[in-house]
Amino acid sequence: MKTTKIEWTDKTWNPITGCSKKSTGCQHCYAEVMARRLKAMGQAKYANGFQITLHERCLSEPTGWKGSHNIFVCSMSDLFHEDVPFEFIDKVFDIINRTPQHRYQVLTKRAERMAEYFATRNIPQNVWLGVTVEAKSSRFRIDYLRTLDAAVKFLSCEPLVEDLGELDLDGIDWIIVGGESGPQARPMKEDWVLHIQRQVENQKSIFFFKQWGTWGADGVKRNKHANGKLLKGEIVQEMPQL
Repeated sequence: MKTTKIEWTDKTWNPITGCSKKSTGCQHCYAEVMARRLKAMGQAKYANGFQITLHERCLSEPTGWKGSHNIFVCSMSDLFHEDVPFEFIDKVFDIINRTPQHRYQVLTKRAERMAEYFATRNIPQNVWLGVTVEAKSSRFRIDYLRTLDAAVKFLSCEPLVEDLGELDLDGIDWIIVGGESGPQARPMKEDWVLHIQRQVENQKSIFFFKQWGTWGADGVKRNKHANGKLLKGEIVQEMPQL
């Protein structure tokens, strides 16, 4: 059963909460806003607000989920944050190894640390590894991802804040693109999205357009639901087929 509004996954699993800003895409972080809101509501898990917090008691959650799911790991954090010990990441991957019926989607802005971690460890076959590439300055993360032997390697170009220029997608399976949401959201231009889509098609990867966000394809600011997710009149949301 789908329990998250994130279009490209079914469930979220947060054995870690909290983070710190890493690059321009972090400027208006949705997770930070949500964590502060949950703290104000008195939710014990978010008593520390958006400070990095490890939740041992949440580690076993996926073992009780019936069926087979796409699970986004650490939607409220970054698994490879500098303040998360490799020993705790080992515990996360122990659960992943024990639940092969699920597919785990790990997305990071800390590609260097992810590569360091997997330099001495195997990547489980039920893990999809991704990096955020929201601007030209973060394209270097693709090179770290490319070296890793994951079943699916993906990019999240969200929030897309500028044209990414030319991309080398060799070894990259799946590209997600989306605009920024919220009152301070930066606009995303249709040309930027189409430029990525053309490159994805030419390089035989697959493309998932998530949403426009606060700014529509017409450059008008409005509710993100009103702007929707149509790209040139179509929903383009391809998923990896294993």
